Amino acid sequence: MLKQGLQQKLLQKLSPQQILLMKLLQIPSMALEQRIKQEIEENPALEVEENAELDEAPEEEFESDTEVDDDYDGDENYDSTDDEFGFEDYIEDDDIPNYKLNTNNSSADDTHYEAPSSSEPSFQELLIQQLGYRVLDERKNKIALYIIGNLDDSGYLTRPLDAMTDDLLFNTNLKTTKKELQEVLFIIQEFDPPGVGARNLQECLLIQLKRKHKENVESNFKLPILIIERFFNEFTKKHYDKIIKRANITEAELKEALNEILNLNPKPGSTSDDSTTGSHYVIPDFIIYNHNGELELSLSSRNAPELRISRHFMEMIQIYSETKTHKGNKEAFTFAKAKIDSAKWFIDAIQQRQNTLIITMNAIMNYQKKYFLSGDETTLRPMILKDIAEVVNLDISTISRVANSKYVQTPFGTFLLKSFFSESMQNEEGEEISTREIKKILSDCIEAEEKGKPLTDEQLMVILKEKGYNIARRTVAKYREQLNISVARLRKEL
Repeated sequence: MLKQGLQQKLLQKLSPQQILLMKLLQIPSMALEQRIKQEIEENPALEVEENAELDEAPEEEFESDTEVDDDYDGDENYDSTDDEFGFEDYIEDDDIPNYKLNTNNSSADDTHYEAPSSSEPSFQELLIQQLGYRVLDERKNKIALYIIGNLDDSGYLTRPLDAMTDDLLFNTNLKTTKKELQEVLFIIQEFDPPGVGARNLQECLLIQLKRKHKENVESNFKLPILIIERFFNEFTKKHYDKIIKRANITEAELKEALNEILNLNPKPGSTSDDSTTGSHYVIPDFIIYNHNGELELSLSSRNAPELRISRHFMEMIQIYSETKTHKGNKEAFTFAKAKIDSAKWFIDAIQQRQNTLIITMNAIMNYQKKYFLSGDETTLRPMILKDIAEVVNLDISTISRVANSKYVQTPFGTFLLKSFFSESMQNEEGEEISTREIKKILSDCIEAEEKGKPLTDEQLMVILKEKGYNIARRTVAKYREQLNISVARLRKEL
């Protein structure tokens, strides 16, 4: 039975413009370039200024004293599109028309040259190239290609041979055996770089040692091979006393053998420049300068692109508005208006992003002023998202989006912005200190330890307590793991 009634609800919905701003806030400058290019491709009403280039950043930077809109408070809740655009907003533009700036100094007979682009062969391509130098029948060549395709980025074959026989049968209708696969695999293991095609770390090290032993007759690699073959478990756990006793060798002989083993490459596949992975470069979003004790903040010019509404679309709006009584012209006018609205919203969101970034980073720079002046990590103050949110009067989620995946360039290096956020602890004097300060002291203690007798977590806890940091052993272990430092037993050296 249908029933009619009144119901009152309080809902909070975000407009498309607010959602756009939130998405733009959390992406770094390199991703912003791609996002702008995508928007330009999708929206013909949006274009870049003639003197602005998205592919490379200009020398000048977006300074921190850039004007901030008076009506903008930096939060996502700000909506600059509450008022609809008037017709004057579309046709009024003081920019010089494009046709007055275009030049036509070239002809169809001119020769255009393009810079050649080089591409390094991938890891698998290098192996396939070496496979071509071997005289193999079609069957073994097909098996070898299949094995090469199953190698991971480190050069290891992690797929069991038994499973690969089934794969070859189902995928290529090639019936083979484990023994035949192993014969082809041994051929691949002779390729460069040494160790490629191994099924585990032990086999990888053995392949390299045996090749060195074969190529260098004068050198003796029998002991390193013996250690990897018979005492690999003791080697990984650094039980050196057991190896000396069971192999009946001296400490000096073990040390010499370990030096040979440690010079091997545990990931042979990573030695080649794989074009599929490429190099990852860090582009700072913020730059902090120190001018005689005065800090100056700049926003990377990649975060401040020069965008504008296309003059061509402005002229279209003016023409179609005069004759929009015609059905076709009315549809064209509606299309052009929608594209211009979208372009205006995007430009406005980019400007709001600039304002929010510079306001937030200014607050962080002032909050951690001692560190940015000295570079001493022990001067870092405890800082959480809430601290900065209260300073700039923004929501915590906004600060989180700003700190996400952003880098800041300082006189002491380029760092991830969120690494400056840390929790607080109290020392024996009752002062609030940053956990990053404790991690720095912990790292210094481990770096200065005697390598033959590394400090245990218990000993590190005692040292920190003597320095005034009263923390538990499990907390020391947690900080050590966060610093990617192994336990004492694995740090031991002869």
